[in-house]
Amino acid sequence: MSIAEPEQATPTWRLLLGYVRPHRWALLLGALLSLVTGATGLLLPLVARELIDDLSHDRTVTGALLLMSALVVGNAAVGALGSYVLRRTAESVVLGARRALSSYLLRLRITAVDRTEPGDLMSRITSDTTLLREVTTDSLVGLGTGGLTLVATIVMMGLVDPVLLGVTLVVIAAAGTVLGVIVPRINRASRQAQDAVGVMGASLERILGALRTVKASGAEHREERTLHEAAEESWRQSVRAAKWSAAAGNTAGLAMQIAFITVLAVGGARVATDAIDVGTLVAFLLYVFYLMSPIQQVVGAITQYQTGAAALARIQEALRLPAEPADLPAPLPTPGAAPATLTFTDVRFRYADDLPYVHHGVTFSVPAQGMTAFVGPSGAGKTTVFSLIERFYDPESGGIALDGRDLADWPLPQLRSAIGYVEQDAPVLSGSLRDNLLLGNPEAAEDALTRVLKTTRLDGLVARLPRGLDTLVGHRGTKLSGGERQRVAIARALLRRPRLLLLDEATSQLDAVNEAALRDTVADVARTTTVLVVAHRLSTVTMADRIVVMDAGRVRAVGTHRELVASDPLYAELAATQFLATAE
Repeated sequence: MSIAEPEQATPTWRLLLGYVRPHRWALLLGALLSLVTGATGLLLPLVARELIDDLSHDRTVTGALLLMSALVVGNAAVGALGSYVLRRTAESVVLGARRALSSYLLRLRITAVDRTEPGDLMSRITSDTTLLREVTTDSLVGLGTGGLTLVATIVMMGLVDPVLLGVTLVVIAAAGTVLGVIVPRINRASRQAQDAVGVMGASLERILGALRTVKASGAEHREERTLHEAAEESWRQSVRAAKWSAAAGNTAGLAMQIAFITVLAVGGARVATDAIDVGTLVAFLLYVFYLMSPIQQVVGAITQYQTGAAALARIQEALRLPAEPADLPAPLPTPGAAPATLTFTDVRFRYADDLPYVHHGVTFSVPAQGMTAFVGPSGAGKTTVFSLIERFYDPESGGIALDGRDLADWPLPQLRSAIGYVEQDAPVLSGSLRDNLLLGNPEAAEDALTRVLKTTRLDGLVARLPRGLDTLVGHRGTKLSGGERQRVAIARALLRRPRLLLLDEATSQLDAVNEAALRDTVADVARTTTVLVVAHRLSTVTMADRIVVMDAGRVRAVGTHRELVASDPLYAELAATQFLATAE
């Protein structure tokens, strides 16, 4: 899925300058070194003319030869240094862009992530930012230094012979007209090629994220075709861009060859009529040769700019996605902090404007301390309650208050520092087991970690692992069982010492023994913390202090298990069927 581009976009050159500005002095140094390289090269034809004059008048040529040698060596040395400075600066520009983009992507609102493909965002931070390297050196500096060198060369050619300069400029103007037609085509093809790379990245991320399902479904060949089609589209557009870039480069080269032949013909005629001498013609021809480099540099800068413009536009699109404030993390609650209270008042919510409402005026209150269970059929909106509490989404109307304060008035880091959240699928990140446990509280003491491991019955697992807590768990925790991943997620949440603990079917994959142990742990935590549970097991629901029954996006009843069995037909049916069946 592509990201929609706003109607008014910042000009590409301004975006480029924004990335380059922190490195402007290094870039200026590289540009000056390039200009010095060009200046030493411009002196060579003049020295060559003097050398020819010395030879024609039988004068010694030692001084001219030494000067030419010094110019050649100096040109090479200064050129190498300038190239290094520019390349280093370009890498710094790429680093800055990747830092800025990665930081921004981590703060994206969940609504923005829902509308995009992670693989496409990955391509923007990898392949698109890489193109900034070339656009910085080849486009920005190349256009500047190449343009100045081109102007200086034309001035020197005018000083040598204005007539031959006029002939040369006519040829260059004709080539410029052709390039004006070619350059926009490079931009379009480059943008389409980068978009195709994003599609390919999105497809690959989707497949690798569910590779077991793909294999079990025998869908490898179908998904392979999807990947190949995206790769071929990228290839087609890249080839199209290469075709027009080659046409631009060859147009410049052809123009210089025509200019050389024309100057040689006209200059030869002028030598024959004694309008100029042979040394002047040779010097001018050398300038024609020398003119080829800055022209190709300018043409290359323009074509590379078109490619970079497409990449910059894609980067900027990602930076326009809605994101959360870049606030620093808030301190976690201190041990013994008061449990939180929670209130939903007539909350209406839907995930997108073109989707039906999930909540149709949800209202309930949760007092401080104790356990509240949310039950109801699938699609009733139970998990959405937790997403709204975490402010992954904001309600369309109505209010949600934590400790009597509207969630919108809470700074996000402070709000989330008070909450421990165990998601339904209990995701585990690639890395070590210790990294995953300390994800929410990296400063947790060793004794607290040991205590939580014992509480969640992970101590036996740690003892069996070859490297204990430092054992790698694999991509998305594939080296752990479903129940182990759930216990890791619960331990991670408990280490945050939350004032409000959200458990979304957190024990659904546990066996009876571990489920009973964790149920006791949750009951113990509920004595000092406010615990909200989405549960389908009767054993979990019956121990709750209060139960909120939801159906079709509304709260239909609130009470204890005993009260609801007697008063609410839906709950009585769930208790008699779904809960009991799951318990068995």
